[in-house]
Amino acid sequence: MLNGEGGWSDYRPSKTLWGWSIIGAAALTMVVGFTWGGWTTAGRARVMRDIAVKDAKAELVARVCVHNFVTASDAEQNLKALQAKSSWERDDFIKEGGWAKIAGVGDTVTNAADACADQLMKLKELPGSDGTVVTDS
Repeated sequence: MLNGEGGWSDYRPSKTLWGWSIIGAAALTMVVGFTWGGWTTAGRARVMRDIAVKDAKAELVARVCVHNFVTASDAEQNLKALQAKSSWERDDFIKEGGWAKIAGVGDTVTNAADACADQLMKLKELPGSDGTVVTDS
């Protein structure tokens, strides 16, 4: 600091150093943003949207399926038959029973029968006349 040296206050970086500093800061910002910041690319956002749409359809059809199953005239026997099936046979039982069919939806909805069977397996008993459902949870 003798002889007029001002330390950092007198430091003047070159244009090259400024340029590389800006490039480095931008790269670091992108790395942090995409890894921890929650940023996504447009392609990843489309994939996430498609998955959310499929899951929502399956959940909706599963709820309708449960309603159709429970309101059927032979629901008690069907529930006992469903509970007797192994876990990998339950979705076939639901599909064969036609409870997962929705008017206006031509194709079967992926994972809807599985979700319906899972919800039905949680029932301890069929809902009463007031519409309440008793589940394990």
